[in-house]
Amino acid sequence: MTITFHLNGEEVTLPDAEPTVTLLDWLREERHLTGTKEGCNEGDCGACTVMVTDPNGSKSLNSCILFLPQLNGKSVRTVEGVASDTGELHPVQQEMITHHGSQCGFCTPGFVMSMVTAHKNGATDHDDQLAGNLCRCTGYAPIIRAAEAVEEQPVPVWIKKEGTELPAPANAGEFSPRSSDELAKVYADNPDAVLVAGATDVGLWVTKGMRQLDPVIFLEGCADLKQIEVTDTRVRLGAMVDMNAMREVIEPLHPSYGEMIRRYASMPVRNAATVGGNIANGSPIGDNPPALIALGATLHLRKGDSRRDIALEDFFIEYGKQDRAAGEFVEAVSFPRQADTLRVYKISKRFDQDISAVLGAFNVTVDNGTVASARIAFGGMAGTPHRATHVENALIGQPWTEETVTKAMAEFGKDYTPMTDMRASADYRLDSASNLLARYFAEMNGETTSVLEVAI
Repeated sequence: MTITFHLNGEEVTLPDAEPTVTLLDWLREERHLTGTKEGCNEGDCGACTVMVTDPNGSKSLNSCILFLPQLNGKSVRTVEGVASDTGELHPVQQEMITHHGSQCGFCTPGFVMSMVTAHKNGATDHDDQLAGNLCRCTGYAPIIRAAEAVEEQPVPVWIKKEGTELPAPANAGEFSPRSSDELAKVYADNPDAVLVAGATDVGLWVTKGMRQLDPVIFLEGCADLKQIEVTDTRVRLGAMVDMNAMREVIEPLHPSYGEMIRRYASMPVRNAATVGGNIANGSPIGDNPPALIALGATLHLRKGDSRRDIALEDFFIEYGKQDRAAGEFVEAVSFPRQADTLRVYKISKRFDQDISAVLGAFNVTVDNGTVASARIAFGGMAGTPHRATHVENALIGQPWTEETVTKAMAEFGKDYTPMTDMRASADYRLDSASNLLARYFAEMNGETTSVLEVAI
């Protein structure tokens, strides 16, 4: 597979790029650029962060789960390329020195690259920008002070021009289709191939599972799968829409859902992860499907020239099994525009970037004091994302009162038989689910329910 990209300003062409070699391994082993560190090797610690630029701008990404073919036609900048050719430090580097933002230094290159990317993009929400970078010795205060000190300083010219000239992507072959039509053909001919979107999940199959993936079809070039359509009646998200782009669309319409997207992954992971990949992997603890199910989402599937639409909730059959034929792929997901009665509650041991023990999505419509409709879906409560139909039926047609809600809370045991694992016990999950309904009722009636606030 032939690919071409820029590395710290230099054009690189790899005529025989191995499809599942990660950028991190290639940088360290082939280019001996060892400033980019390997920590967790699963996109969780940020020690391997690099800046990747394409025609849509610059993003911080985890190089440990970024396969080389995903870079075709793009620009990569590592910590070795942050200073100028003459050795002039980037303001981020200088302020990290001034504010003593490094101790052992292992995490520092990743922090620097996240900060350089944020600075280039004019982003000053530092806690969010750096949430994917872990430091175990310096502490975060001096690092945040360094980021704040850089805010008003100009972007250096050698970073500012990054992306103004990008290499033409090499013809990487049929396994890097440039459109959904090309994808449909190659996938129909190779139905056993592994589809790679953002690789935030598939990357771990290689780095942790040591799996040999062959053949692999890369979806990065399918620009039409990155389209977003928002009309007066519907929102449609292409399968390759990344989670930050999805958040920008969702947050004005359903702020609770938008905040959940912010919490559930770091900036580099959200920059890579896609809505289609999150759905297609069928995880019972994927955080997006319950929220989309509560919104009444439709999944749009394609195989060859044939397309079909199904309710998203019907896509998940049982653990590890989805309603998707060989050679069929997720093309998009859509949901109707509606009044914002959606609330999404994520329960996890760590507030940010943790796997959910329970995630509940509630969407209840009340008309003249009576529940007219209810869509309630959970992750972490069964082998698939699953609706609470008994709870819904206990609410619909009843007065929207505390008494009705209390009775409905008792129905969760009919909808779910959760498991006990390292994240939570079965009893905890059931109790949390029923309590979240009480929280939803309180919030929709104007009470303050934020778990981040303490009142005495």
